[in-house]
Amino acid sequence: MPEGIIYKALSGFYYIKNGDQDIQCRARGIFRKRRVSPLVGDRVTYEAEKPTDGYILSIQTRKNALKRPPIANIDQAILVFSVMEPSFDCQLLDRFLVTMEAHAIHSLICFTKKDLLSANDLSKFKAQINRYERIGYPVFFISSVTNEGISEVKKQMAQRISVVTGQSGVGKSTLLNHLNSSLNIETQSISQALGRGKHTTRHTELIPIAENGYIADTPGFSSLEIPEIASVDLENYFPEFAAYRDGCRFRGCTHLAEPNCRVKEAVSAGEIDQTRYAHYGVFFQELKERERKKYQ
Repeated sequence: MPEGIIYKALSGFYYIKNGDQDIQCRARGIFRKRRVSPLVGDRVTYEAEKPTDGYILSIQTRKNALKRPPIANIDQAILVFSVMEPSFDCQLLDRFLVTMEAHAIHSLICFTKKDLLSANDLSKFKAQINRYERIGYPVFFISSVTNEGISEVKKQMAQRISVVTGQSGVGKSTLLNHLNSSLNIETQSISQALGRGKHTTRHTELIPIAENGYIADTPGFSSLEIPEIASVDLENYFPEFAAYRDGCRFRGCTHLAEPNCRVKEAVSAGEIDQTRYAHYGVFFQELKERERKKYQ
């Protein structure tokens, strides 16, 4: 049977790319019985009754999948935030990073609207976000006005399926238009009343980009719930904890209230960023509260 990748899902139809062929397919009823829905990014086998129409027969095992956006087999996430308009929300970025770590998805951080900052303010901003580079996350600064940094980001997309997401109104659609000038994705200005962008994306679609790469444009959103993970596992999704947590006195240390905690010592010594650690505490309490409600 022929195989391909789902690059778009819309109104019950799945659009499959197989080399130079584009096939419009529906899913067999067996998927509904199994409560499985094909996702953009799925590798599938299909049967084509006509040259351009057919049915999905099977879905290959996924290496990962997100619910929002609904996409599978992601190689990397490009998390897009702006240096201003709207203001950078570091807690939201950390929520995205935890979500991607929990799904074993590599993250790149991309800051837009670089041209809005003076050289001095940009230097201060880079010092502020240096914490992410120290952890190991690649950071890029771009400007859609000067095109600075666009080609560097595009190089990271070759041979990969990338999901581009982030805070609303930061210029995701503008970035995609610069990465692929044939897209002409609708863009809208920041809502002055709300201080955030208006959503312009209506569905998830894989777009050819770079050399044999795909990128998914996704609906923007300004908040993100921590995924369904256990509170005790949260530490695994803060990579900077890895070098210290085995040195804690107590097994199962939460790194919050326990004495002789090596992670807390590293925070006090400036070896772990205090802001990131504070966000860890916020997320941990959110997960504990979720667990409490679940078992009431």
